[in-house]
Amino acid sequence: MTLISIRRSFAIAAISAALSTALIPSLASAGIFDDDEARKAILDLRAKVDALNLRLDNKLDTKADKGTALDLANDNEQLRAEIAKLRGQVEVLANDIANTQRRQQDFYVDLDNRLRKIEPKRLTVDGKEATVEPNEQRAYDNALSLFKAGDYKNSVTSFSSFLAAYPQSAFAGSAQYWMGNSYYAQRDCKNTIVAMQQLVKTYPDHLKAPDALLNIAGCQTEMKDKNAAKKTLESLIAQYPESEAAHAAKSRLTSSK
Repeated sequence: MTLISIRRSFAIAAISAALSTALIPSLASAGIFDDDEARKAILDLRAKVDALNLRLDNKLDTKADKGTALDLANDNEQLRAEIAKLRGQVEVLANDIANTQRRQQDFYVDLDNRLRKIEPKRLTVDGKEATVEPNEQRAYDNALSLFKAGDYKNSVTSFSSFLAAYPQSAFAGSAQYWMGNSYYAQRDCKNTIVAMQQLVKTYPDHLKAPDALLNIAGCQTEMKDKNAAKKTLESLIAQYPESEAAHAAKSRLTSSK
């Protein structure tokens, strides 16, 4: 084997090793093989490597004829510079792909969070499992927060709007009850009785139904309608004998005698 052949083999091996070191770790770490455009970029870079190898072979053959070692060294330096340029391109490409993958991941996380906000939820409402829409939940919570804040007039409006928008809601019975209490807080016994009677009629199994009857009796007493109050208390005891409201009703009947 001649000195030129040895140098040719050494130069080709050096270029291949340098490109392997430059390309493979960066591409693997960026997950480049998952992207069609990235694969195309790899093929382009490989084509450039093949072209460099071909150029090196041609130059080495030419130098073999001229026997100029200094020119061969200069060519090798030029090839190293081109390899360094390719290495920089690979690093930029790998960084771009990594950034794109991070943006895609952030997008999917954001999309998942948005979907969770609009998806119905399974909740336990007044002791029963129910499916509740996010807007439905917000409307009810808003009305209840107005009541808790002492804004009884607006809470009546909000509960009324809620019942009109979600008549089949799992919160409907509670909304009816708190609307009645909003009226009562304003000393509006007439509308309190109407709201509480609607609760007992429409949702007789609701947890607040016994309390609704007790409130009705209280309003009837305030309105000086003792006979009506007595009948309501007796009805409460008959329908919900084990409830705390029934025990309170018994005490009221005893004290009224």
